Amino acid sequence: MRFYKKYFPKYRIPFLIAVTCVALEAFCDLLGPTLMARVINYGILGSDMNAVLRWSLLMLLVVFFGACFAVTRSILAANVSSRFGADIRRDVFRKILKLSEKSADKFQSGSLITRMTGDTSQVTLFANGIMRIFLKAPLTCIGSIVLATILNPRLSLVIYGVVAVIAVLTVISIKMSYIRFAKLQAALDKVNSVAQEYLLGIRLVKAFGTYNEEIARFENENENLKRKSEASQIVIAVISPVMGLIVGFGATLAIYFGSILFRAELIAPGDIAAFVAYMTNMLMSLTMIANIFNILVRAKASAERIEEVMESEEDFSFPEINQTWKQKKDFDRKLEGFPEWKPDGNLCFQNVTFSYPGGSGTPALRDLSFSVSAGETLAIIGPTGSGKSTICWLILRCYDVDSGTISLGGYDIHDLPVNMLRDNVAIAPQKPMLFSGTVRENILWGDETAGDDAVKNAAQKAHATEFIEDMPQGYDSILGRGGVTISGGQKQRISIARALIKNTSLLIIDDATSALDSITEASVRKELAGYPATKIIVTQRCTAAMSADKILVMENGKSAGFGNHALLMETSEVYKEIWQSQVDGKRLSKNQIKTGGGAGI
Repeated sequence: MRFYKKYFPKYRIPFLIAVTCVALEAFCDLLGPTLMARVINYGILGSDMNAVLRWSLLMLLVVFFGACFAVTRSILAANVSSRFGADIRRDVFRKILKLSEKSADKFQSGSLITRMTGDTSQVTLFANGIMRIFLKAPLTCIGSIVLATILNPRLSLVIYGVVAVIAVLTVISIKMSYIRFAKLQAALDKVNSVAQEYLLGIRLVKAFGTYNEEIARFENENENLKRKSEASQIVIAVISPVMGLIVGFGATLAIYFGSILFRAELIAPGDIAAFVAYMTNMLMSLTMIANIFNILVRAKASAERIEEVMESEEDFSFPEINQTWKQKKDFDRKLEGFPEWKPDGNLCFQNVTFSYPGGSGTPALRDLSFSVSAGETLAIIGPTGSGKSTICWLILRCYDVDSGTISLGGYDIHDLPVNMLRDNVAIAPQKPMLFSGTVRENILWGDETAGDDAVKNAAQKAHATEFIEDMPQGYDSILGRGGVTISGGQKQRISIARALIKNTSLLIIDDATSALDSITEASVRKELAGYPATKIIVTQRCTAAMSADKILVMENGKSAGFGNHALLMETSEVYKEIWQSQVDGKRLSKNQIKTGGGAGI
């Protein structure tokens, strides 16, 4: 498989040493019955104690060397397989980091975790087995057949019949097992996803008291996993005892026909014992080979699932191994064109149409055009699902547009190195995502090189200093996973501080003040108004949008108005409806309504 060929060169030498040890160990095992026959035929039957001692000592020497080879290959197998598994997990994790939004949307997070852990364990187990027993079984089987045939061709006919029956059963087992193990892994993905969703939404489950529903969801997927597990194991449960029966039947036949040949003086007693030993070794090896194929089936299914991740489309941020630019030199050429590129903040959408990959096909944005000059503030407002957040993620080029162009600083963002583009855009997303670690570390996500003064300044502008300084250890206070130890509004302010410390020419605030009270929100907007950058404020509130230099009104993915507050009050029915639904106009003077009076952004 390509999967193993990718990693094999790195471990070629220890693998070959282990395989050599396995072959020598199998050779030592195969010598055992032949030496035993010599002990019986030449020593015991000939009443020659010297022959008994001589052949017995030789047997012990062979066993000793076999044990040495076994220890060596076991140590190598353990070492190589553990490093092999670590390499796969590292590569899968790195690949997950590089997945494009389209690829990330295709996989559930629970499935990715299963592929990185459970599937990796399966292929690691197979790699370990190859170096320990998987090669020894066929070598022992073939060697036993050859030596038994040389020992007595007539009696070896029993072996050929048994081998044929077990080979047929093995093929049947492989065909029936593969599809069942693939379905088993998919069912395991779903169980992990349900458990993960509960852990992520544990507070919501408690708030709504939906314990029974969650238990029912888990029981449903767990029952499905149980059925798939039973279906995958039933083949082994049936085939293995049948093979054991055939092994016992074959040994019985060998002893029976051996006794007939012995009475006819066509075989010596030691040869019968050696033949039975060879046949036992061969049949045990055949049973082991059947189990090996079952492990191979699991490993193959797991390797294909890992390959599916490894071959998924990558983000534009990694052009050295991405097909967006056909060769790396094209990327180097692009990079040379923008060595110290700092856009001025001019942003322009021109006839942009976009549909989410794998979605319904309905465009999230339709023929959208607008422009913002450097230093201006653009507020984007509109109903839920109108495409406001989509605009933000397209600016960061998390997706590529279907048609049209987006330019920043006079350059089409498609022609810019994506890492450089994203280095010059800061975003506070609609759903703030914090990470395990201190408050300081979360803010420094925006700029790891920033000092303490910059951290405190960003927190002050985001109005986060009050609650941060009240925490037991201030900026060094530990936040739980996802910031579970603080409130939603506090998480939003840390998220805004993280965006501000990045100090870029374009700042995006994607409805990141929705959890703040009106007084705190107004204070944050006032601080943002003085931030020296082009600002895009996505909001649901007219009071947050009305003082922006420009307002883009979105409806069903299209522009339903563009201009300042006063202009939109006269020209955009959608904006007027939002205004009337949110603001009691009688409480504001006509001059305030006309000019957009209120707290500044």
